[in-house]
Amino acid sequence: MVYLAERGYRAVAPDLRVYGDTTGAPVNDISKLSLFHLVGDLITLLEAIDPNEDNVFVVAHDWGAIIAWHLCLFRPDKVKALVNLSVHFFPRNPHMNPVEGFKALYGEDHFISRFQVSPCTRDPSPFYFPEGKGLDAIPDAPAALSSWLSEEELDYYASKFEKTGFTGPINYYRALPLDWELTAPWTGAQVKVPTKFIVGDLDLVYHIPDAKEYIHNGGFKKDVPLLEEVVILEGAAHFVNQERPDEISKHIYDFIQKF
Repeated sequence: MVYLAERGYRAVAPDLRVYGDTTGAPVNDISKLSLFHLVGDLITLLEAIDPNEDNVFVVAHDWGAIIAWHLCLFRPDKVKALVNLSVHFFPRNPHMNPVEGFKALYGEDHFISRFQVSPCTRDPSPFYFPEGKGLDAIPDAPAALSSWLSEEELDYYASKFEKTGFTGPINYYRALPLDWELTAPWTGAQVKVPTKFIVGDLDLVYHIPDAKEYIHNGGFKKDVPLLEEVVILEGAAHFVNQERPDEISKHIYDFIQKF
């Protein structure tokens, strides 16, 4: 954000529902955590920031990327161009809701644990808790911080989750079947916004079965026809924006300068 601000852009990073300093958020009400609510929050925010601005550049990562894809589906008029990190577009499968899909790939009990914990590792192979166990299955040995995460940053994240807890964020996943039902009208719809996609070659999302084939063999470009560039960062894992901030910032700046 500082990189872009120094180059004349106004950059805003919203707290999503149930995250950060949001208040009155419906932590336990899954019906209020649908993609329509999350995208609606962004539209409201854009209107509040500058009601005279027709459209904006959007940069997103992880769950933010999922929300950004749907912002572009629902309101392409609001997005000038998109840079999405780590999570590619997932076209809606009309025959299988996403929870059933995850269960089919990773097993009944483990799909949330895989996606909540494994992104923090540099091993893109599946991560499973033993059946019937949760975080208590992780060994008590002290874990060294990644080189890209400082103690100060970790303390900041911990303070926010101490305030809001993990229930709300995990309920984003629990709302996926509702999202699948509500997005039925967009089955087969394309994302028609100029797009750049960046992912680390060690990112577990990049190693989901069939993901590489989808990204590189035409499926991604078919669903996102204005996809201009796919960047694979060697040696980077899920948190590419924190692991390689200068490189990512330059990729973003170089792309949005085209418009």
